[in-house]
Amino acid sequence: MAKLPLNTLPAFRAVARLQNLRAAAGELHLTHSAVSQQIKLLEDQLGVQLFDRRGRSVVLNPAGAALQRAVEPALDGLAEGVRAAQAAAGTAQTVRLSVLPSFAQRWLLPRIGRWRDRHPDITLDVHASQQVVDLQREGFHAGLRSGHPPWRGLEAEKLIDSPLIAVAAPARAARLAGAGLQALAAEPLIGSAEEWTQWLALGGARLSSKPVADFNDFGLMLMATEQDLGIALVRELLAADSLQAGHLVRLHALTLDDTDSSTYWCVYPPELADWPPLAALREWLHDEMTLSREAVARLQLP
Repeated sequence: MAKLPLNTLPAFRAVARLQNLRAAAGELHLTHSAVSQQIKLLEDQLGVQLFDRRGRSVVLNPAGAALQRAVEPALDGLAEGVRAAQAAAGTAQTVRLSVLPSFAQRWLLPRIGRWRDRHPDITLDVHASQQVVDLQREGFHAGLRSGHPPWRGLEAEKLIDSPLIAVAAPARAARLAGAGLQALAAEPLIGSAEEWTQWLALGGARLSSKPVADFNDFGLMLMATEQDLGIALVRELLAADSLQAGHLVRLHALTLDDTDSSTYWCVYPPELADWPPLAALREWLHDEMTLSREAVARLQLP
């Protein structure tokens, strides 16, 4: 059986995923020539071609696809083992965290100072993305997600329920004070027509016009509402600071529990459950979520 040169496997995985030698070289911080040589060494050692060359692209052939299926879990396991070993030895004091941009901007960032005061020796490396990343493959210790578990291979720890609530800028909210739901439905609406239809139906009202705007990020939606583009359905947790500061006003006591994404979770590889920096982060998140929940509860409902 051919000996597998393990040092070539990171290059193989990068080229297989990116389908481009130059792009893989950039990701690995190697030269184009170095990556090409590593792929050639791997192919020579195995005695088979792994890629089909198509212009500037390189595409896995059946042999390459078979090797990829075999090595991906092994590489992921090795990476996770290194992180677990570092954690057990206490040598890693940076927690890599994957979050949604809206969560990072509207909730996490305003509280980073309190995290630093509480844990000055632990660095948070925050990666904000709309994409659900593979934590183990991309080297993250934890992620903040909304939705419902399970997530394959990860522990999921519930943080908080965050229903959708209706909010507006202060001037618009003052004009609408005491107005019924159908009057709210006649205002310029921001958000999903489906969610507005569901929220209004809770109070016996109907959607009367198509929303003027929708965003794939609650941070952008909150900014548009603060600038008085209209009234919006937003996550209660993400609106909490703006509500407290008076930049937004809640319009109605109705809440819509979106079963697909109304709950926030902290997810992480089970082998890191007892790693002190991650345990500290989870404890801090629970404490801060409690403060946010209590602050929202103190606000006077319309």
